Amino acid sequence: MKTGEVIGYEALSRGPLGSPLHQPDKLFKAAADYNKSWELESLCRTKAIEKSSMLSKDKYLFLNVDPQIFKDEKFKKGFTKEFLASHNMSPDSIIFEITEKTAIEDYNSFKIVLDNYVNQGYKIAIDDTGAGYSGLKTLAEIKPHYIKIDIDLIRNIDKDTFKQAIIKTFVSLSNTTNMKLIAEGIETEDELSTLVGLGVYAGQGFFLLRPAGTFLAIPDEVKCLLLKLNRSAEENNSHFQNHIGAITINDIAFPSSTLSKDLKNFFHGKNITGVCIVEQEHPVGLVMKHCLDSVLATQYGIAVFSKRPVSHVMDISPLIVDFYTSVSEVSKLAMERENEKIYDYVIVTKDSKYYGVVTIKNLLQHTTMLERNYAKELNPLTGLPGNSIIQNTISSIIDYNYEVCLLYLDLDNFKVYNDNYGFENGDKILKYSATLIQNKVKSQFPFNSFVGHIGGDDFVCMIETSYGKCEVFCSELIGDFNKEVLEFFNEEDKTNGYIESIDRKGNKDVFNLTSVSIAGLYGNLKNFNSPEEVAKTISGIKKDVKKNGGNNFKITSL
Repeated sequence: MKTGEVIGYEALSRGPLGSPLHQPDKLFKAAADYNKSWELESLCRTKAIEKSSMLSKDKYLFLNVDPQIFKDEKFKKGFTKEFLASHNMSPDSIIFEITEKTAIEDYNSFKIVLDNYVNQGYKIAIDDTGAGYSGLKTLAEIKPHYIKIDIDLIRNIDKDTFKQAIIKTFVSLSNTTNMKLIAEGIETEDELSTLVGLGVYAGQGFFLLRPAGTFLAIPDEVKCLLLKLNRSAEENNSHFQNHIGAITINDIAFPSSTLSKDLKNFFHGKNITGVCIVEQEHPVGLVMKHCLDSVLATQYGIAVFSKRPVSHVMDISPLIVDFYTSVSEVSKLAMERENEKIYDYVIVTKDSKYYGVVTIKNLLQHTTMLERNYAKELNPLTGLPGNSIIQNTISSIIDYNYEVCLLYLDLDNFKVYNDNYGFENGDKILKYSATLIQNKVKSQFPFNSFVGHIGGDDFVCMIETSYGKCEVFCSELIGDFNKEVLEFFNEEDKTNGYIESIDRKGNKDVFNLTSVSIAGLYGNLKNFNSPEEVAKTISGIKKDVKKNGGNNFKITSL
């Protein structure tokens, strides 16, 4: 879901169209009832492979397999490399998708069978994770190459923060263990946007493309949407493009066939303490110098391992991250590793291929620099990004050329409140306002949004959403502020609904209670040359809003 490229196709088995057995659940139940499960499984698999003979070599074929079938001797004998080769395919392109039709009763025996296929080049995916039998025990025992998240966890995930938390945990797990995550059943743009923001690797579903009788590419409009969503996610998650790729060292990598003694010689006299092991440009392991030295230093280490490939001593589950992953996220993942791996290199990929490595020293130095520089630009009262970051963000939106809702929020009659209640209480209202805006924005638009504090009683936020949702957001924010701000007034002023104070000419006057006015710009900012031009335009809109009194908003569509 970074590029919109197809990684593979799942073979969907159906009975004869228009028959009672068209749906797969009824079809396979009938086969089981008549003791024909093996014959049906074999037929489905044969048809899928025959139809996939012209499939591009860089695409996978996902084949659904019942766990019980793996134990069948007919399966073991019938699924051979020769059979695949006769259809112009190899085991490297096949992913067995373990379905949840039946429970796995004996994990040890099942794992032995699976390892046999993995050693031949086949890969494993666990289907419907989060439903039925496909739980955490299955993941822990099998350690698949791919985790397919069940549709029930994806449905309406954009509206469910608990589901988002679950998927975020799965993303962290996949990053740490190098198991790729696939979201099933994506049916809306909002679901897709949320999953991209969470960093899910891949997805399938009707919104991307409906099942077809041939191998279709993802439509251009879906690709464009994915690129747009990723731009927003990268910007939001990486403090303005501070991604890990910026500090990656493009070190040499070695194939897994490299002999251990040759790698030891490579390390000798060099300021390099680790190397990535790759196969066909994809990282498959990591060898740290101290780990190799430890293995060779054992009693029979040199005799046993020095002339053997490094595949026997490499770490097969190193931390692998994408080029555009934020530095802060990589730091978090690196520090969550077990103690003996804390100082291991982080491997970086770009477009799923090996790009380079990051040392922990460089990662910590860069993280410290980022945090120090970023902290300087935060408003000291509210902790929100200040003017410099706000301007950078608006510049990025202009450069990236996509639609956004830019809102300027101004507190009305705030000076009067300060004069009557004192600056300390005034600061409390500013902090409250910052918290309200931040919480409101992040709860509704957690991945494609930004909140900043211009200074004084002026705030700004940017959200990527529809015009209608932007209007609803403004209306709800004003409603919440109007009710909750009353807590900062004494009983007399709350009862009156106004404050008696002295105006600028020294005369006693009546002023409305503190309220909020919102001026907005909606659309593509590409025609603006600078953040200053944007500010000038939105200031004009703010004047119109102020004329209507407090608790109002106006959004101008470009």
